[in-house]
Amino acid sequence: MQLRGSKQAVVAGGAVLAALALAACSSSSSSSSSSSAPGATGTSTATAGGDSTSGASSASGTINASGSTFQTNFQQAAIQAFKATNPKITVNYSGVGSGTGRNNLAAGTVLFAGSDSPIPSSETANFKGKKVLYFPVQVGPIAMAYNLPGISTLKLDPATLAGIFQGTIKTWDDAAIKALNPGVSLPSTAITLVVRSDSSGTTANFSQYMVDAAGSAWKLGTASTITFPSTARGANGGSGVATAIKGTTGAIGYVDDSTAKAAGLGTAMVKNKAGDFVAPSSASAAAAATHVTPSADLTFLTVDQPGATSYPIAYQSWDLVYAKQPNANDVALLKAYLGYLLGAGQQLLAPLGFAPLPSGIDSKAVAQLSQITS
Repeated sequence: MQLRGSKQAVVAGGAVLAALALAACSSSSSSSSSSSAPGATGTSTATAGGDSTSGASSASGTINASGSTFQTNFQQAAIQAFKATNPKITVNYSGVGSGTGRNNLAAGTVLFAGSDSPIPSSETANFKGKKVLYFPVQVGPIAMAYNLPGISTLKLDPATLAGIFQGTIKTWDDAAIKALNPGVSLPSTAITLVVRSDSSGTTANFSQYMVDAAGSAWKLGTASTITFPSTARGANGGSGVATAIKGTTGAIGYVDDSTAKAAGLGTAMVKNKAGDFVAPSSASAAAAATHVTPSADLTFLTVDQPGATSYPIAYQSWDLVYAKQPNANDVALLKAYLGYLLGAGQQLLAPLGFAPLPSGIDSKAVAQLSQITS
């Protein structure tokens, strides 16, 4: 089945409120405001202003952005917290999926795009030679979420995941799964695969993990869209995947951990590079991120990192921005809001189930703000 489309995300309301409560206790902020909607490129109404990562900006206007649903909960919490000190700046973020976000940036309808993977070579021409800057903003785990009543603990490894997602392991009591879970009474229930039906950074990172960790056992390659077995059930966005798993006994799918937990799904422990089974969490994703060395353009992969406590299917997300902006006010708007995400905004991530950037990567991203010019 070929996957296409656009993404929507679920918001874990309690976690967002907890993050906002934390933000209210923090006096360091940047600049921005308001809701979650699609829209056109930034509208400038007043003066261009500062680009510091704390305090209010003198800029005013609107930033419209779209993309990664992995970022949606973080963006909503950040937008509301940022508004408190920057009432003259409005930020709208629409979680439509990484692929659609990149397309919107290329079309000039947004000021930045959230993306969980770098621009693929098949999309490079869309940007017409313009330089795109990558600002990493968050890290988090991709959960192997499942629906098996009575099974609270499940262990999986790369080879078994390859068999499951390629359709060669068809029931939960398969010998390969049983060998990893001694003493667990696994049912003979048929496995139902739930996968993304849209162009997705989650798909790109999950499939990259399978390439790296499963090696020749994985035959499907890596991309934002993957041809999974025809029996797989496609769902739009992370929330769609979680909903489909929740409604189907025996289902398993890949979805960001915060969405899986908000839906009340079981999440498997996955065998990492060090040979340890690790559960998805903010802490285990952060542990994986400590082993990352970014490229000069601040792109990197967090999957399949070393370390006994590293969750192996961790991933990252960037806000993609054109280096050259049409006017000074848009420069100021972007520097103010991105500066906040890279500064005080990082404190919002852990309560939402995500992980902040390692300090070395964060500081490089802050330094890169100076490359946004008009």
